[in-house]
Amino acid sequence: MHFSYEEAVNYILDVPRFTKKNVPEDTERFFDFLGRPGENALIVHVAGTNGKGSVCAYISSVLERAGISTGLFSSPHLVDIRERFRLNGEMIGREAFASCLNRVMGGLEAFRLKTGKTEYHPTFFELLFFMGMLWFSDQKAEAVVLETGMGGRLDATNVVRRPAVCVITRIGMDHMEYLGDTKEKIAAEKAGIIKPHVPVVFWDEEPSVSRVIVEKAKKNGAETVPVSEQEVGFFNFKNKTVDFSMRSGYYEYIRVCLHTPAVYQRQNAALAVRALEVLNRKLTEEGSAAKRISREAIEEGLSAAHWSGRMEEVLPGVVIDGAHNEDGVSAFLESVQRDGCEGRRSLLFSVVSDKRAERMAEQILKSGLFSRIAAAPMESGRSVTKEQLDNIWKGRAELHDSPEEAFATLIGARGEKDMVYAAGSLYLAGQLLACGKND
Repeated sequence: MHFSYEEAVNYILDVPRFTKKNVPEDTERFFDFLGRPGENALIVHVAGTNGKGSVCAYISSVLERAGISTGLFSSPHLVDIRERFRLNGEMIGREAFASCLNRVMGGLEAFRLKTGKTEYHPTFFELLFFMGMLWFSDQKAEAVVLETGMGGRLDATNVVRRPAVCVITRIGMDHMEYLGDTKEKIAAEKAGIIKPHVPVVFWDEEPSVSRVIVEKAKKNGAETVPVSEQEVGFFNFKNKTVDFSMRSGYYEYIRVCLHTPAVYQRQNAALAVRALEVLNRKLTEEGSAAKRISREAIEEGLSAAHWSGRMEEVLPGVVIDGAHNEDGVSAFLESVQRDGCEGRRSLLFSVVSDKRAERMAEQILKSGLFSRIAAAPMESGRSVTKEQLDNIWKGRAELHDSPEEAFATLIGARGEKDMVYAAGSLYLAGQLLACGKND
């Protein structure tokens, strides 16, 4: 079996059709069989409901500025599946992508022969994780930043045994059918990434949620580093940048300028700073003086970081955000409220079927920020239908056949001082960004 790049992509996209969820023991055994690639790197393991990708992007950007060769494994991709594997900010090449799949599939054939597990096949996410770790190993990445797919305890990335630090971002109500119907239950699943004696940095907001994380850490003898809104200090929002400062036990003060209109990113940047402090301490203890993370690297790395689909201004006055659950919508609306718009705001909304879309719509309507709302089903097979969107919005949104048509309509009607937004799903963000790239 030898795949070209196009064949590799088609095969991977078809995997969900013929695979089922594997037990963690089989995922672990196959990772062992592959030689546990990439595990010798300095690993940062990130779980949480909202902000995982942004925290990973901030940490990766800083490590790169510090001269540390850094691999980033993230999900989902927005436009190109290769976005999921990056080394020092650059996507994996097409040839390398196909090569990694060919090696995993060759390993799978040998694994089946040796173990007799002839029906075992990695899931879509597991396959990509194995490929990514092989590539990071090939590239001799000194650090690897891993974003969980969903949850943590049963996530494929959790086969990593000894990360340098674990990070748990904000916990919210999402994927309840898999993770539980309360924030505390969801937090318990996310806290499944905590390992013995590995420091855990987490967003400390709701006492009942934080308690779950702290108790799991105590059982593992793991140091806890809570991060809260109070630590961010004064922040200023102007000219589409977020400025704030943080006290630091290592650098006295960290002064941060984030080039984004997303005010919620200050929380993700704060989590990244605390995780980087833990990494710096580890590097110091190991005597890796040449790889210390300076204050300048932190400030420059955070300032330079970009994470697509998060309050991303794709055209003047036109912004795409990947908010896809209630907490994400709250954060999105906070940023919209601060946009300084002197005209009217319009919103394009779409959503996948497993979200609490009615509640998201209620939040948006209650905010009173948008004078016009359009809704359209996405290409994704998980998208709600046009009829379902009408029910979600109770007739208060104009319906379109496609996001592209709806977005073009809103942009075409935009006045000089108006703003147009799109939100509701990362798949929506990806579909619109792909459309823009193809134009």
